[in-house]
Amino acid sequence: MALMINLNTLEMEPHPKFKGVKIGFVVTKEKCSELSITVLEIEKGMEIPIHTHEKEADTIFVLEGKGKVFLNGEWKELKPGDVVVIPPQEKHGVVAETFLKCYIVHAPALW
Repeated sequence: MALMINLNTLEMEPHPKFKGVKIGFVVTKEKCSELSITVLEIEKGMEIPIHTHEKEADTIFVLEGKGKVFLNGEWKELKPGDVVVIPPQEKHGVVAETFLKCYIVHAPALW
């Protein structure tokens, strides 16, 4: 079934793993096993630690704010309009230098 949602009305809740991070679920694996879509709101100074995903590609679209993303063994600047694509099993992480809002797509679905 097709879906249309306005991100301004998305209900945000505390992330189950990371303090200072809120998550909103747009599409979960219950609706579509091929991908999951979430929105993350990361408070200034908070981070998503460096990690990998075994089988999921991770795509990050920066909507608001500034930060850094760990890619290919180094930290790079992150700003609105940036799109980051991380293949499975590659180390990555995010640090918010200001309030940071990102649209995240995992394929296959992570959530």
